[in-house]
Amino acid sequence: MQDNLSTPALTAALGGEEDKLLACIHCGLCLEACPTYVITGDENDGPRGRLYLMRAVGEGKLSNESRAFERHIDRCLGCRACEQVCPAGVEYGQLLEAARAELFSSATQRGFSYKALRFALKHVWLQPARLKFAFAVARFIRDSGVASLLLKSGVARIVSRRFEFGLALLQSSGPENGLPHELDGKQANKTPPVSGPSSNAAPQTKVCATKNRAMLFTGCVGEGLFSRVNKATVRVLGVNGIDTIVPDEQVCCGALHAHAGDLAGARILARQNIKAFSVNEELPIVTNAGGCGAMLSSYGHLLSGDETFAAAARTFSERIRDISQQLKLVGTKTGASVPTGPITYDASCHLLYGQHAGEAPLEMLAAVSKLNFARLEGSDRCCGGAGIYNLLEPDLSREVLAEKLANIRASGAQVLATGNPGCQMQIGAGAFLAGLNLRTCHPVELLDESYAQAGMYNQD
Repeated sequence: MQDNLSTPALTAALGGEEDKLLACIHCGLCLEACPTYVITGDENDGPRGRLYLMRAVGEGKLSNESRAFERHIDRCLGCRACEQVCPAGVEYGQLLEAARAELFSSATQRGFSYKALRFALKHVWLQPARLKFAFAVARFIRDSGVASLLLKSGVARIVSRRFEFGLALLQSSGPENGLPHELDGKQANKTPPVSGPSSNAAPQTKVCATKNRAMLFTGCVGEGLFSRVNKATVRVLGVNGIDTIVPDEQVCCGALHAHAGDLAGARILARQNIKAFSVNEELPIVTNAGGCGAMLSSYGHLLSGDETFAAAARTFSERIRDISQQLKLVGTKTGASVPTGPITYDASCHLLYGQHAGEAPLEMLAAVSKLNFARLEGSDRCCGGAGIYNLLEPDLSREVLAEKLANIRASGAQVLATGNPGCQMQIGAGAFLAGLNLRTCHPVELLDESYAQAGMYNQD
């Protein structure tokens, strides 16, 4: 291909990312890091091949409605593992979102799943009241036992494997699939102070003199299906001297929109979040979801062309920290041991490659005394969840997940901790359907229980 790209064509196709696209030197070091390439062996299912397709569209040599372009861009997990091994520093995640934006805006008539996704992104995720209602319905289906009944009776499998897996994802988000029951509830009414506006404030407890403050991003899936993780995050921060502010006006981070190519929708949500967290701009913004954190960290790029929000977006992104990163900064207090079987840890791709948390989550787990830790082979490999990739590309997702489950079996772990709700649901659903005795939780839940066991939540 020629070196001098048609800038107008590429700008129109890939959102002005031409310089980043040209950075690829086509060395192929990314291929073995790519889960989909490893499975299919197809060059077009690897980062290098996908970059060639993007470049061909940018040069006008390939239509943006090409079946090959659509197929192979859609089949990417977006895990960003390729960025870690790229010697040229190609910002593949941003290029992928630009390519998907091109697909999103094209006239291509795609399947029912993608049309349903577009509808949900526009008419549910951009409407907080509707989204809250949707999660309320989902919790009812989960907590009433309907999902469990459909799964155990085999009715869900009869409908379709995709429907079955979707219900398994929902079922795996329930608290009964996390820490064993005898460990739950001991700290339910032991929550440290929550400062500022909060829609999920719990009973108040004085823990220690507060030295710092932080703002908590709760997330749509986080608050909708994993509110216990948000509450555990507040408690753990409190023990470590951090008072928490939870803005009421925050909305979804926009990751689903960006990954689907709906960058306009992602920008709407980004602007709302920037406004919601602008009341205390000097405070860090703590997240407990790797996918949300990586998206929030990219607001500076997402809104770089917005004259009104560009500067505020850059400042916002610089404030983002995972709970493990925040605890590392202040020094994590050590708790008691937690009486479970062997525990392992699986890294969230976006926490590892997007937020560059590295060892911080493991250091957080190390604060649990006498942790019975089991090493997990391939903990840095994608589990196949990738937002709702598991529902849009179920076959490839299952193959990626199968490798993860095999490694979990080999580890002998009975509890798996991971720092992203999507990963927790993906692995939990896969384990349930495979008959694997495994509970899943967030690392902060283990630390929370460790503090409860140590009596560090002191009632008035």
